[in-house]
Amino acid sequence: MRVADPVADVAASTPGHATPARRRPTPPGPRATGPWWVAATTTTVLLLLSGRYGHHRDELYFLLCGRHLDWGYVDQGPLVPALARLADTIAPGSLTVLRTPSALIGGAAVLLVAAIAREFGAGRGAQTYAAFLAATAGIVLAGGHLLSTTSVDLLVWLAAALCAARMLRTGDSRWALGVGLALGVGMLNKLLPALLAVGLLAGLLIAGPRRLLRDRWVLAAAAVFLLLAAPTLIWQAAHGFPQLSVAASIAAGDSSYSGRLDALVLQFVIISPFTVPIWVAGLVALLRRPAWRAYRALGWAWLVVVAVVLLAGGKGYYDAPLLLVLTAAGAVVTVGWAARGRRLPRRALLAVGAALTAVSSAVLLLPVLPVDRLPGFVVAANYDVGETIGWPAFADSIAAVHRGLPADQRQRAVILTANYGEAGAVARYGPARDLPPAYSGHNSMAGFGRPPETADVVLAVGFARPDRLRDWFSEVTLAGRVDQRVEVDNDENGGPIWLCRGLRRPWAEIWDTEVRHRG
Repeated sequence: MRVADPVADVAASTPGHATPARRRPTPPGPRATGPWWVAATTTTVLLLLSGRYGHHRDELYFLLCGRHLDWGYVDQGPLVPALARLADTIAPGSLTVLRTPSALIGGAAVLLVAAIAREFGAGRGAQTYAAFLAATAGIVLAGGHLLSTTSVDLLVWLAAALCAARMLRTGDSRWALGVGLALGVGMLNKLLPALLAVGLLAGLLIAGPRRLLRDRWVLAAAAVFLLLAAPTLIWQAAHGFPQLSVAASIAAGDSSYSGRLDALVLQFVIISPFTVPIWVAGLVALLRRPAWRAYRALGWAWLVVVAVVLLAGGKGYYDAPLLLVLTAAGAVVTVGWAARGRRLPRRALLAVGAALTAVSSAVLLLPVLPVDRLPGFVVAANYDVGETIGWPAFADSIAAVHRGLPADQRQRAVILTANYGEAGAVARYGPARDLPPAYSGHNSMAGFGRPPETADVVLAVGFARPDRLRDWFSEVTLAGRVDQRVEVDNDENGGPIWLCRGLRRPWAEIWDTEVRHRG
């Protein structure tokens, strides 16, 4: 008696798929134009919406980092700060120009996911469906709307995954050079591509073909990777690998999207909750489908990477690009499933799922609703959207307190912020409001300078409680509150503005040991 295997049945019944008896990778699918239209639409929508709301706190930070270009920073490499500086040089203050690289990356990610599906043998319809799933994925829309290190990671990981899939399909190990090139460039963004390298090597060790582990082209790819990563690795080594201490802080739960439970939950929403059955089917197919035996290393790569993320307490979106690889595989399985049996209800089910995915992703991840009538559930589900709202009003609130100081105190006053985004907002909006410079001990901001020793009047923002401030100043009073003039539950709205006077110890004594912090 034969035991039914749905994955094998779909493989056997879908045109272009190898039967279990052949036990070899399927040939690539035909070239399709559908994904190009989906990608173009994605980039166009992202560009049209790029100017809505305002800068994200990380974008304000990147602009400051771009003023202090270096081969590395406490929490990132030089790539995104360099892009931010370039954009601000071309069109100072333009959100659209600042976010154009991310919008282009969003479209490129759609094409890469479709290309990966094609490697798995997807027909034109399945490739277009994979492109649609990518275009409505949370990681693509969120990363495509904001300039961020996550955007670059998305492009790097997908490009490396495509080269890996092609190498596994063709057996041509020269494609390993593409993997090494993509991951090496990615190291100029963050150290996370090393995690993907570990996942791919572990996948080869577990599922094979193990001969690639000693292949000369794979070894050459490793050399390319190390050569391109060398500037960032040298900088990190010279500064005690601060990215690792930031990672430790994230693991301790001192950052958004951190903590093992949050990381686990994010696996089921970062693409879309409605897409979970599709990428799960893709994972099962990669691990079990006989005709896809050559690709099993990709399935195992995700399992290894997500295990490391969960065990180490990393952020749950670190492995999201590999979830898109599983989604590409799942698109092939799903389209094959919809072509069998009761086609009309199955296709109707996919259409409903597609509509729900598109609408929910647009509302939660893109600035499509009026900012003054933004439902609370949007910010609750998407922390980052709250951090793009109200920065000019944030600067206005500080300026109101600053104007109320006696003239002699205004001349000596500086601003101290708890995080880099607040300092970035003062740098961006403060000059037009005659605000003094802002300083922060957060991540690389601590290295951009500390207040002068004559600065004994400080407006401190971002500190929910005055306890720490009273260690540094003899007088700490509540001088005002941040009013962003909209009802939004973010980290700044309604927060206290403290007036601090009487510096107890010199800035040089407390800056590195007490004010500096990471996370």
